[in-house]
Amino acid sequence: MLLHNLLVALFVTTAGLTASGIVANLYRLAKDNSAAMGNRAVYLAVMVVAGPSVLFDNAARARRKKECSNVAFWLAAAVCFYWSLALGLFVVSVALAL
Repeated sequence: MLLHNLLVALFVTTAGLTASGIVANLYRLAKDNSAAMGNRAVYLAVMVVAGPSVLFDNAARARRKKECSNVAFWLAAAVCFYWSLALGLFVVSVALAL
């Protein structure tokens, strides 16, 4: 039973990180193609969903450049995991409702 719950949590977290990555990449594509995307409200709404992917990307770059400590990197990774879990719970619940 514990393994089942762990696998469900891993699946939900992966779903959240996947949704985050998709939204982050779509935003980057739209931002490159349109100058009208400068609206702050749109940016904040997108970052609610794209945040885990963007945060982990920034943390990984900083770690590769030796600009942050291991503790800071793993703290950012833990925040990304938790954020992806919450996002994944929302995504999976919406998918099950459809």
